[in-house]
Amino acid sequence: EYGIGLFHPMDIVQYRLDQETGIATLTMDDGKANSISFEMLTALHAALDRAMTDNPAAVILTGREGLFSAGFHLGTLMKGNSASLDLLKQGFEMAERLLALPFPLVTAADGHAIAMGLFLLLCGDLVVGSGRPNTRIVANEVQLGITVPYPALDVLRNRLSPAAFQRAAMTSEPFTAAEARAVGILDQLVPEGEVLAVAQQHAVRLAGLNSDAFAGTKSRVRAGVLETLRQSSEREDALLRARL
Repeated sequence: EYGIGLFHPMDIVQYRLDQETGIATLTMDDGKANSISFEMLTALHAALDRAMTDNPAAVILTGREGLFSAGFHLGTLMKGNSASLDLLKQGFEMAERLLALPFPLVTAADGHAIAMGLFLLLCGDLVVGSGRPNTRIVANEVQLGITVPYPALDVLRNRLSPAAFQRAAMTSEPFTAAEARAVGILDQLVPEGEVLAVAQQHAVRLAGLNSDAFAGTKSRVRAGVLETLRQSSEREDALLRARL
């Protein structure tokens, strides 16, 4: 945990801009589960704010070796209080921000991507993952006794086929890395340890596209899911707050 006065955003999300390629890399690493906590969200927003200032050619969002993110901080989420709902809402506001970034976003997981970690991974324009043994790629809300939030369903539906969407949302069954590639969670599957290098290659290629045409096309492609996601987030928040 990070105490008041001790937390600094760059402690858990490292930001690096490659001056030669113009690629900005955001690396989540809280030394534990890379939980999507208030602190992690603050750090991600700070890194994205810096990226907006730097105007990079492309962005890579990744975790550390073996772990992208294990999802929401359960100690906060499972309390069922106002803070829980704030965390849920802010988590999907981050998903909206990632989906709407005007420059190319490559998300890269060299390991586990669980629940909210999976949802953020799926916000990439191109998603790279590794064949690291025993990797868990799963939306496990139902297993935890949580009804999958409406905005989470929107993120899943945006990437997956109807059959894969239903499996991901309802069964809490993990996908192997190979299955994740087959159903569209991952765009490319590479050997463990090579994820970041391959993500950089994709980022460089995407950075070579006409930036105005890319941003304009991405805005059109994402307009529908972003509008649906905003409405779903408001619906979920109102529904849960009415139960407090």
